[in-house]
Amino acid sequence: MSPLLSLSLLCALCLAAAEPAKLEPTNAAEAAAKETAAKKAAQDAAIDAKYFALVAKLSPAEQAWEKVLQENLGNGFYLPAHKRDKLAGRSTAWDFVQDDPKLPRVLLIGDSVSRGYTLPTRKALVGVANVHRAPANCGPTASGLKNLDVWLGDGKWDLIHFNFGIHDRGTPLKDYSARLEQIAERLQKTGAKVIWATTTPIPDVPAQKQTAASIVERNAAALAIMQRRQIPVDDLFAAITPQLAKLQNPNDVHFTAEGYDFLGGQVAAAIRQALPAPAGK
Repeated sequence: MSPLLSLSLLCALCLAAAEPAKLEPTNAAEAAAKETAAKKAAQDAAIDAKYFALVAKLSPAEQAWEKVLQENLGNGFYLPAHKRDKLAGRSTAWDFVQDDPKLPRVLLIGDSVSRGYTLPTRKALVGVANVHRAPANCGPTASGLKNLDVWLGDGKWDLIHFNFGIHDRGTPLKDYSARLEQIAERLQKTGAKVIWATTTPIPDVPAQKQTAASIVERNAAALAIMQRRQIPVDDLFAAITPQLAKLQNPNDVHFTAEGYDFLGGQVAAAIRQALPAPAGK
């Protein structure tokens, strides 16, 4: 072996020895982060095992609903939260609804605000309607166009109450209107009665380029579409605006528990008005 080659090999061996192992933490912070991640992974695996064991004991219809939720809630926030709620026995907007065949079927479509008022609406309409909600945070109109068939499912709906707006606050108004028109058309084709809910107010947050005016503009555009299509409007924006200081969380688009109860009452009233009167009344 030449002296030059021998020297090169020696340098390479020295460098390799000096480099830390790729899979080993280089400091205490990295070691702690890896330990935390490992603990979370173990906790998630334990929750999954208990959740799937619980689901395996449910009726076929309930298992089918859980599968829909697994496919649509997403792994970032909503599905893990649903699994924890399910194991704890907490009632949520995504509870399985066992239909009373004598009552009409109602579907709520909307984002996290509609999720918040689902349980109050359901409670207010006990004995009046079977109140379901879409198996997702429905987000913007682009998501609506993509997922509407999944949300509608295979059953027949008597009434659909829907909203898109907060997640479209940055969508060009022309695109928002075009997509909302297509969604409204698709919902009317189901043969169900359709109700549009105006989007609830949002605060100005300059750092996020969020303006209260964006919702006013989108509500106006939506109203023109609903009037043209003769779709009744549940004006949640007007109903809750005078009470925002009391019912909306500070600097947030979401509401307090009292706020969601208020919105649920408004939604339930709009649904009652649109449904046919029960026979004999």
